[in-house]
Amino acid sequence: MTAAGARAARDEAAAGSAAPPETPALEVHDLTKTYRLGEQTITAVGGVTFTVAPGEFVALVGPSGSGKTSLLAMLAGLLRPTEGTVRIAGQPVADLNDRALTRFRRRMIGFTFQSNNLLPYLTVLENVLLMLSLNGRTTPAARTWALELLEQLGLGDRLDNLPSQLSGGQQQRVSIARALIHRPAVVLADEPTASLDTERAHQVVETFASLIHEERRAGIMVTHDLRMVRYVDRVVQMRDGMLERIVDDPTDVAKLAEGAP
Repeated sequence: MTAAGARAARDEAAAGSAAPPETPALEVHDLTKTYRLGEQTITAVGGVTFTVAPGEFVALVGPSGSGKTSLLAMLAGLLRPTEGTVRIAGQPVADLNDRALTRFRRRMIGFTFQSNNLLPYLTVLENVLLMLSLNGRTTPAARTWALELLEQLGLGDRLDNLPSQLSGGQQQRVSIARALIHRPAVVLADEPTASLDTERAHQVVETFASLIHEERRAGIMVTHDLRMVRYVDRVVQMRDGMLERIVDDPTDVAKLAEGAP
């Protein structure tokens, strides 16, 4: 099922249910980051507001210098905002001190990046289980979930391989497994296809989108490649540090992907 189809199915199911709306997994309100440069104030991100629901996959796009990296860093709790709030599963991230924030990130946020940061001396399975070990959750049930997740990602026959024995696309799928293994509320992906060829890029993002929907995590992917937005539910476009527009109509999202060079 495509991202647009998955979203339509969820909307239809919601319309026929009397259940109250879900609390957003991610809430961003009036988020601003400024820097002082001599007498000048530089606005890296200015007044951005949006929400992401559980099971929703969002692309964050815009030209270089548009504020995407600063925004993603604030969502991850790696950069403190000048103004505004980020809430993950209802928790205001900026309210946490550094030690509590580190623990919160390990439990509630998953990361995958252009450089996979896989440990070269650990096998595929060990790289994924490491995240559970950091959270003190290496139970038999958690190991079973790791095996199931890697099987879903087409890596069931690669469990004992080292990263150097994998293709770029396979390494990125290990990174996705590691980002999802602890069942975080929010998964952040920074240019996950930048080092992949076109075919592998599509495979990785399609698989990522499917898992975000199935596991009902909030997924945010920064990408320069508009072809990849065909797999997302919404597109947040940034320009000059500001939120330019949010594209949420499936037809318009598809047009963005089709119009990509």
